[in-house]
Amino acid sequence: MPSRNLHIVILAGGSGTRFWPASRTSRPKQLIPLVGGDSMLVRTIERVLPLSPALVTIVTHTRQLEETLRQVAPFAKTVPVECIAEPVGRNTAAAIAVAAARSAAIDPEAVMVVLPADHYIRDAAGLRQALKEGIAVANGGALVTLGITPTYPEIGYGYIRSSGDPDCHGSYSVERFVEKPDAETAAAYLLSGDYVWNSGMFIWTVPAIRAALLAHMPGLSHAINSLPAESPKQLSEALVGCYAQLESRSIDHGVMEYADQVRVIPVTVGWSDMGSWSALPELVAADQEGNHIDGPSTCVTIDSRDCIVAGGTMAVGLIGVNNLIVVSTDDALLVCERSRAQDVKKVVEQLQQQGKYEYTD
Repeated sequence: MPSRNLHIVILAGGSGTRFWPASRTSRPKQLIPLVGGDSMLVRTIERVLPLSPALVTIVTHTRQLEETLRQVAPFAKTVPVECIAEPVGRNTAAAIAVAAARSAAIDPEAVMVVLPADHYIRDAAGLRQALKEGIAVANGGALVTLGITPTYPEIGYGYIRSSGDPDCHGSYSVERFVEKPDAETAAAYLLSGDYVWNSGMFIWTVPAIRAALLAHMPGLSHAINSLPAESPKQLSEALVGCYAQLESRSIDHGVMEYADQVRVIPVTVGWSDMGSWSALPELVAADQEGNHIDGPSTCVTIDSRDCIVAGGTMAVGLIGVNNLIVVSTDDALLVCERSRAQDVKKVVEQLQQQGKYEYTD
């Protein structure tokens, strides 16, 4: 391991509306066990503990703070864990700037590994090895991201185009970040071999990311760096008066697309961004009819194929249906075509417009 202290930053403030009704505002997808066992946040922390971090910082939302603190409490015996609460979501650039300010107050020369809390990683050891390589590259001043080697022409992810030859750590120069493509473009990306999926995982030193934020997002940088950061509680309280004026922008659009010395390390670690219920088949084996069933203690399928069934304890029966998503909880039921999984968030939006917050919060 490099000599710099390692700070793990976990971004855990998302609302997870595409996983309704299991995911709610106060307990979004990163705080619930979507595929049995522990929550995705807990799994994310456990995944990086073998790297011996000096600090784990979790950036969450005030509405999720209590449950987040409860879930991370058992790790306090192993590693210092802090939670910073955002009053409103302002995308990843603001969250990373806040975490960097807190890290700078503790160790101005630390190296930061930034991870989303809601990703599934099948090969944890492979991810840790990639992060170690990334840390070595970041110690040279680069801003490093991990790119997922694509296995099919996905149109729901952003892509990163690399160029040149890899260095000794397997990192390539980043030529450009590209938006979600159409099907034809995604197929061309896959065929070229020059593109990877944008994972949203980053490695950099505290000085490097703070300098990049100052250069490319000076308004946000000055606002965050002027706040007291001597403790996570103090910083969280200071955000209340600051966040309303901040722009909402991703770190990709705000910094990475414009910064110098940006490197990408392609990885194959059994990754899923768990963006909607349609991701469940990657994690739950199918039965003989192609149905993926996770959660119900009893599920009977008759002449039904290629369905996703999740959540709840009530018995579920499917008869003569195909390509459906069925998710039950104690107070809500979702039924939709698998091709419409991205539209689940619209149900949440309409419930909130109707004032039915008891079904979304």
